[in-house]
Amino acid sequence: MAGVRGQRRERGDLENEVLAALAAAGRPLTPGEVLEQLDRALAYTTVMTTLSRLHAKDAVTRQRAGRAYAYAPADTATAAARRMRRLLDGDADRAVVLARFLDELDPGDVPVLQKLLAEADPGAAGGRD
Repeated sequence: MAGVRGQRRERGDLENEVLAALAAAGRPLTPGEVLEQLDRALAYTTVMTTLSRLHAKDAVTRQRAGRAYAYAPADTATAAARRMRRLLDGDADRAVVLARFLDELDPGDVPVLQKLLAEADPGAAGGRD
């Protein structure tokens, strides 16, 4: 896909620009408003498609604004949790996914995770017999 004056965009550049425009606005924007904020010649449908893809990735939230949607950046912690949940609910082996997640944790995060697990189910983290 070519950008302005035939230059190729790097993968993710447009998504990053759209996210930056949403963050700078400080309020939800419609695709038309996002298009106005971007400093490039794009079709409305390109911006709409980009926003839809970002929504599918949980990178943005959306709410009805008339006949369109208004988009805002998603809370990154919530988005990460949703991606993890989708991965766990997918075809992958849950034990393998969770083991890999634990392997990637900073050692200082392990007690935090143990505490959260204990709060979620007091008997589970305490080693029920």
